[in-house]
Amino acid sequence: MKAIRCGLLPGESRAVVERLNEPLRAYLMRCLGMPVELIIGSNYVATGEALRRGELDLAYLGPVTYILQSRNAGLEPFARPTHGGSAGPTFKAAIIVPVDSAVENLGQLRGCEIAMGDLVSTSGSWVPRYMLLEAGLSLEQDYVRRSLGAHDEVAAAVVSRTVAAGGLSLPILQRLLNEGRIDGEAIRILAESQPIPEYMWTFREGLSLDLRESLRQAFVNLNDLATLGVYRATAFIPAVDADVDRVRYWMENILQARLQPSGSEQGQARVDFRSATTENTDKGGIVLPWRKSGSRARTSS
Repeated sequence: MKAIRCGLLPGESRAVVERLNEPLRAYLMRCLGMPVELIIGSNYVATGEALRRGELDLAYLGPVTYILQSRNAGLEPFARPTHGGSAGPTFKAAIIVPVDSAVENLGQLRGCEIAMGDLVSTSGSWVPRYMLLEAGLSLEQDYVRRSLGAHDEVAAAVVSRTVAAGGLSLPILQRLLNEGRIDGEAIRILAESQPIPEYMWTFREGLSLDLRESLRQAFVNLNDLATLGVYRATAFIPAVDADVDRVRYWMENILQARLQPSGSEQGQARVDFRSATTENTDKGGIVLPWRKSGSRARTSS
């Protein structure tokens, strides 16, 4: 019997990602009556491209990875974790510094080297960049990025003082601290991000309707506390493309800043993340087709 292929991002070491997701793999096997295989990409792009090419049946993608890969493929997000209370289906990123660093705000990181994760990581790269941009700092102009790939490597670089600061997922940082893998007395949180739309389990294009429905029901009906606990979730809820529009906006702002000529007026360069086939593209703008056509019309339920 052919196995269901579940793709995962290498946010931490392969061994850690496999260990954390083993309860979900076992649960899906019981629900589906089919073998389930966990496949961890060598980097974020590798996982996203494997789903786009049909080499995976579903994958757990961060907003940025999903946005990039859904440009040219009919990917379908279908489930995301919710955490209850005011957090809902969101999480945060954090920028951390050594505990005795003289830096007291993000603006003081001007001229510093800052560790980040994978280049397309939402909470490990793009959101920290947006946080720094809001503080008036642009990549390459105002600070140097050291890309380390995984969130735990970013934390370790700050602990070892090889960088002035690091951007990473706040939930992963909290788990590293709780597990004793990072010395909590060696770092402090300089800033936390706005709430970020959660990762989404996403179907590949062409997956059979029957299998999609079986997987959808398996996630929505999941109530095993140990399995949900890995995701810090109270449940999985439906997901749609428009759920990540907030991240699209942040990405647009980051790229506008990169395209803005030094010393020119703000607003001249325009980046549009919607599909290049839509009719509401400003002819004078710079079109980057990273928004799926019609995504604004869809809402989650």
